[in-house]
Amino acid sequence: MDNLFGELRLGHLRLAPLGARRRSRVTASQAAAEYTGRWGWAVTAGTASGATAPARCHCGTPRCAAPGLHSATGGESVGAAGEDAPVLFPTGRAFDVLDVPEQAGLQALVRLERMGTQVGPVLAAPTGRLQFLVAAGTARRLPDLLYRMGWDDAALDLACHGEGSYVAAPPTVLGGLGPVRWLRRPNRDNAGCPPEARLLLGTLAYACHRSRERTAEPAWLAS
Repeated sequence: MDNLFGELRLGHLRLAPLGARRRSRVTASQAAAEYTGRWGWAVTAGTASGATAPARCHCGTPRCAAPGLHSATGGESVGAAGEDAPVLFPTGRAFDVLDVPEQAGLQALVRLERMGTQVGPVLAAPTGRLQFLVAAGTARRLPDLLYRMGWDDAALDLACHGEGSYVAAPPTVLGGLGPVRWLRRPNRDNAGCPPEARLLLGTLAYACHRSRERTAEPAWLAS
């Protein structure tokens, strides 16, 4: 199994094609209309981003997926906030989001798709993270799910955003870093029914574990 977890880069797994109607720039309100009208997802407008993304969000969450973009009250409708307002998904409603380092996420995605696992929508954040949309309620069950699989959640760089959290949605730009993109776009097969976390979690946890092991290895041994 280890040989399937070699070095990968985001460019080797192409981002979801924009399609003919997406060649022009998609505004926040257009994206929000698709998320709500086509997929039935809740969205909210974030607060204006600065020139650089903050190292730590004011909400105090160490792994916040919308750093500096959300207020305590959750924001307003995207149309009311303007065409270029950050678009946020309030997690814990239609879905939760598993959040892993990009390298581990790419390795896990390759493995899952080779096994024929139905992976839901996947976001690629410019912070170097991949975010897998999974069934709502995963966040509160994550420690128990990992424990049952034999993993210590504290030892893995793997987070889950659930009720009360926000994830930046495309085409939101995280200050100074670039836009959030879809690596695997939502479609009619997965948008309304994201996969149960247990189907992805073992592979994601293993990839995060191997990534951490490689980081800890001496340079001469890792090469």
